[in-house]
Amino acid sequence: ADGGSPDAAAFVAALDIDDDLRARAYAVLGSSIALGDHLVRHPEDWVVLVGVADPDGGVRPRELLGYDAMRAEMLAAVGADPADADPVARDASTDTLAAMRAAYRRLLLGVAAADLGDGALFVDVSAALSDLADATLATALAVARAAHPDDVATSRLAVIAMGKCGGHELNYISDVDVLFVAEPVEGVDETDALAGATRLAQALMHACVASTPEGAIWEVDPNLRPEGRNGALVRTLASYEGYYRRWASTWEFQALLKARLATGDDDLGQRFVELVTPLVWSAADRPNFVEDVQAMRRRVVENVPADVRDRELKLGYGGLRDVEFAVQLLQLVHGRNDESLHVASTVD
Repeated sequence: ADGGSPDAAAFVAALDIDDDLRARAYAVLGSSIALGDHLVRHPEDWVVLVGVADPDGGVRPRELLGYDAMRAEMLAAVGADPADADPVARDASTDTLAAMRAAYRRLLLGVAAADLGDGALFVDVSAALSDLADATLATALAVARAAHPDDVATSRLAVIAMGKCGGHELNYISDVDVLFVAEPVEGVDETDALAGATRLAQALMHACVASTPEGAIWEVDPNLRPEGRNGALVRTLASYEGYYRRWASTWEFQALLKARLATGDDDLGQRFVELVTPLVWSAADRPNFVEDVQAMRRRVVENVPADVRDRELKLGYGGLRDVEFAVQLLQLVHGRNDESLHVASTVD
């Protein structure tokens, strides 16, 4: 870091005298070039690595922040008021997007410190990463509202988390899977409202992936939506219901097992979850349900090059997908009669 920076000098001085800080800092910096680069740009963020004094005089790790604290910090970074029902960023400029990224990485630094330096539990770390993703989506939506203020008045938009984020089991390097649900505001034509909601959704995705001096964050992946890449980016609740009741494949109900509201209109998001939940738990009644799930798993494996199938951690034999498919198949079959299986987390 810049030797002339008071923050960098304070960090170096603290490393000399604080064994606990030094161990935590070296664990993080030895594992992540990206977080090291962040500290070079923002040496003031070294305080995130400092432990918290106990009343008995000892030092304990900082606790993982929850969603509300993360959301408030990220929204403040883009000039939005966390207390607003629909926060709006100061603008959608590159400077604002850079501030959003800096706040994201400061929070990520705290998660990594608890994980690598303090041995936080896997389930707690993955839940914190999911909360951080939700906070990021909320902030990106605030930026989108600033970019398209006229569209805010015509539609209600809910962002539904899917995949690992939906299951509160996100990892450090992953796309964030979502669905977008919209409804027109009373008195607004549905076609006009969907067009406006689509602009907001596109601006949200851009806010996360756009290149800035602080880099990007991650890609928002909407391709679990009906008809995939060829389908409409945003649909109404009625449109989702029509599709899922008439056309959806078995794997789509399997994916919906993890659906939950991430950000946006609370009422609309909860109505979406209430719509799909009974469809998920009746999916096992479909003809050839088990065979369909097994066939999908085979197709996933066939897309992995044969020379790495035995060691590809996510999609290969014995990898994450094998675990997920086995657990979800059993959940969907037995969950028809056992509500204790109605959980989104694979670990749970």
